[in-house]
Amino acid sequence: MRFVPVKTEAQQASLVELKVRDMLVRQRTQTINALRSHLAKYGIVAAQGRKVAELIAVVRDGDDARLPDLAREALGELVAQIEALEGRIERLDRRMVRHAREDETARRLASIPGIGAIGATALAAMVANPHGFASARHFAASLGLTPKPHSSGGKERLGRISRQGNSMLRRLLVLGATSRLRYARRNPEAADWVTRLLARRPFKVVAVALANKMARIAWALLARGGTYTTTATA
Repeated sequence: MRFVPVKTEAQQASLVELKVRDMLVRQRTQTINALRSHLAKYGIVAAQGRKVAELIAVVRDGDDARLPDLAREALGELVAQIEALEGRIERLDRRMVRHAREDETARRLASIPGIGAIGATALAAMVANPHGFASARHFAASLGLTPKPHSSGGKERLGRISRQGNSMLRRLLVLGATSRLRYARRNPEAADWVTRLLARRPFKVVAVALANKMARIAWALLARGGTYTTTATA
């Protein structure tokens, strides 16, 4: 099923904000990757993730002899672009958080652990008709969060996730799930199913499984109303 946004002014505006933010995030990622690539040629590397601040510090350190002045001047343009994109993304995020607090559906969706204001806004704007999906399982499958089955010799094996459907929603759910897993790693005393699953499955596999579960809960709230309530065991 296609994800058709509801034709209301507020939700159309939210959809525009989401698409603009998605474009800016991709531009930031591309620019950061370019900065990493150029600095790596001079033997300057930093860990993946949000360690880009270390690379920016190198570009701005005129006393760092590893980087020639001409290269430093050119890479300074990339640094300026990264920081400008960061500022634009932050301004959009603040507006979207404010709008999510004002929207009743987004507030309910944001009650799900791992789904913040951005994910809640995306779900509220893009899932116009949750009843168009037969079940929560069908909704998660439509986002590409279920593995492809492969049969051979009478045995069925599950492969990689299909990655079909709305890539923005899938990405936001996986990012939210990843954030929850990182918290679980730092707080292993929270002995819920996520912590137990991390003990016996690879991180990325658990992230997709958790994103699948979050998608199912989101569908239930969209289709049936209510808010998410953490159980005593969780």
